[in-house]
Amino acid sequence: MTHSPASRIVSLDVIRGVAVMGILVANLPAFGLPEAAYFSPLAWGGSTGWNRAVWFANFVLVEGKMRGLFTFLFGASMLVVIDAAEARGQSGAAVHFRRMATLFLIGCLHLYLFWWGDILSHYALVGAAAFLFARIRVPAMVAVGVALIALQFLDEAVLGLALLHSAARDTPAHIATWNAFSEGFGLPPAPILHATIAGVRGGFGEGIAYRWTHEASPLTVLRLIGGQTLGSMVFGMAGYRSGFLTGAWSPRRYALIAAICLGLTVPAYVALALATIAHGFDQRWVYLGSIVASDPIRPLTVVGYAALLMLAIRPLGAFGARIAAVGRVAFTNYLGTTLMMTFVFSGWGLGQFARWTRADLYWLAPLAWGIMLVWSPWWLRRYRYGPFEWAWRSLSRGRLQPMRLATA
Repeated sequence: MTHSPASRIVSLDVIRGVAVMGILVANLPAFGLPEAAYFSPLAWGGSTGWNRAVWFANFVLVEGKMRGLFTFLFGASMLVVIDAAEARGQSGAAVHFRRMATLFLIGCLHLYLFWWGDILSHYALVGAAAFLFARIRVPAMVAVGVALIALQFLDEAVLGLALLHSAARDTPAHIATWNAFSEGFGLPPAPILHATIAGVRGGFGEGIAYRWTHEASPLTVLRLIGGQTLGSMVFGMAGYRSGFLTGAWSPRRYALIAAICLGLTVPAYVALALATIAHGFDQRWVYLGSIVASDPIRPLTVVGYAALLMLAIRPLGAFGARIAAVGRVAFTNYLGTTLMMTFVFSGWGLGQFARWTRADLYWLAPLAWGIMLVWSPWWLRRYRYGPFEWAWRSLSRGRLQPMRLATA
């Protein structure tokens, strides 16, 4: 986002474009349904028929994987920016930390003004820490990433054991633990669901007040998934430094990696989904499948997806060029989908929150994708950056950046 179009690495743009389009699919339940429904169909939106089918497909192919892919690319792009700054004789650290500070402010505005599911403020905090690993060697990056994911897994496994021990609900402490998990992975109490619906369906001011008092802060998210995010960013750095993400490897090597990674993890996700359904979406199985068991295998899925995309862009083709354009303005597309979806579901817009089934939500995906694929190349034929990319760049540099492309 901070280098000229002529110097862009197209493979990074394509993967980023796929990721931002996939993140929309993952986020649709979070836009249109109460928060617990993101993981559990029992919470809202339906758990049978087509609703179950779309949950199954989303769990196996999308949930967590697209965010992981986007995080992977965030780490790689950090190094692109740092390297470019130092090539210009600037301090890579100063450029990086100004960008992260600006991103944190934008993310907080996104979180409190529009949507509880913001990831930008979290990326800014974790991205600041990721700078510590920008200059280590690729094997060390891989080792650090594995260690961080392992620590995250252990932390979540401990919480999973607490959930299992609370299932009897035979003491006040067990009841409190079980009820706390139900708010995110099961069927929340009716008053909590009704408060969420009222908060989102209210006016713009009511929505801000609800998010300020009820939703997670960036620091809470950092505590919950910080290790996972940092590990994915460091893996992305390794992918960039090793040439994996820049097309330096042979097609045969990419094909082998995709086959191994996806051949191992996709069947595992299918098994987890089927087990969760077989247990009636019991919150213990929802937490096990979406959180505990997914953490160690998600990075392999992300690497497999990235390898598959590296094969698919040889040659790029006209459609691939459109996806690359989506990736070049991914920041604007991410925030733009928030504006679009919150208009549909929030009280200041059409007020459709918690009125649709889970399956019906996904009709919005092709519409949003079509808009991205049309407007992104059209805009980039005229301007250097997307609107929010330009704002991020200008704010972090403390001066307005040139926007319009020179004409012949």
